[in-house]
Amino acid sequence: MATRAIGRPALFIEKLRRAEEEVEACGRGLECRRAAAPKSDGKPPGNTARQLFFSEALRQQKHPPVKDPKDPPPHSHTITGNMEESPQGASMDRILQEISAVGRKLEGMDSAVMALTAETRSMRLEIAGFQSQISGLDQRVPTVETQVASWTDNGQELMHLRSKLTDLEDRSRRDNIRLMGLPEGMEGTNLTSFLRDTLPKLTDTTFDPPLEFERVHRLGPKRQDRKGRPRSIIACLLRHGQARQLPQTARAQGPLKLGTTEIRLSAGFSKETVDRRRAFLSLRPRLCHLDVKFGLFEPARMWITKNGDSRTFFDPEDLRTFLDNLQEQAHPMETTTLPLQDIRVGSDTADPWSVLE
Repeated sequence: MATRAIGRPALFIEKLRRAEEEVEACGRGLECRRAAAPKSDGKPPGNTARQLFFSEALRQQKHPPVKDPKDPPPHSHTITGNMEESPQGASMDRILQEISAVGRKLEGMDSAVMALTAETRSMRLEIAGFQSQISGLDQRVPTVETQVASWTDNGQELMHLRSKLTDLEDRSRRDNIRLMGLPEGMEGTNLTSFLRDTLPKLTDTTFDPPLEFERVHRLGPKRQDRKGRPRSIIACLLRHGQARQLPQTARAQGPLKLGTTEIRLSAGFSKETVDRRRAFLSLRPRLCHLDVKFGLFEPARMWITKNGDSRTFFDPEDLRTFLDNLQEQAHPMETTTLPLQDIRVGSDTADPWSVLE
């Protein structure tokens, strides 16, 4: 297409040049004939000259002049030669080169635009997916909030029910006492009779009426090897007064000894209560360091007094937070690590009735 576009202007220019040469030749022939012809009677010669021009042109068409074989044919000029010989062809070549360069740039721009279009389409699809997900989240968030609110209420109710259950368990065990450290087999075959005779001597107390038990047993299965730690003994007394009197007497007398064996006696509480009491007792070194008066009451309640301000704590974590704030106020830049009391861990060996300071 470009070669044909380049050749057509050059061919047209060549035809125009040949037509001008033919017209000039015809004009010269007409002038020669006019000079040789007689003068007219005053009429304008325009019609005669026109007739002669057309007659000469018709004659040349019917009888074309003989051409020299050496002359190149009128249409033998190549496109490249025409472009090299004429300035119009050179300018047309430059124009076409610039057009080709612009076309190549446009092709590159087309490919870039197509890539951007594809990327934009993919981004639109992703945005549409995000919008659908956000719409789904907008619908799910209120549901989740409602569920969380219900779970929070259920959690609070569960904690309340758990505290009530612990309290009921402690009340059901208020007539129980626990003995720790009594060697295996020392009681013989009758553990009830052994405790009925041994506890008054061990606490140096006379009971009237005598001690009576509903049930007495050791915790856990029987051990074949008696060299390990002896199992604890749980005894349920028939009278509540005697069940409260025995731990108080043991706490007042200090460590009880049966021969060379040290016996520890405490009230029987649930595992949750024993754990809370043990956590409260682990904070005693910090209370003493901060010069705080304290006391542990049944079943698991810590009472403290500092500078005339008295408070009661039912949760060991609340007491720990209070002591942290109190220590920061007393010593802003001091960080003291106090050793905690060595308390044996184990529901069957923990002593919730340690001597209070």
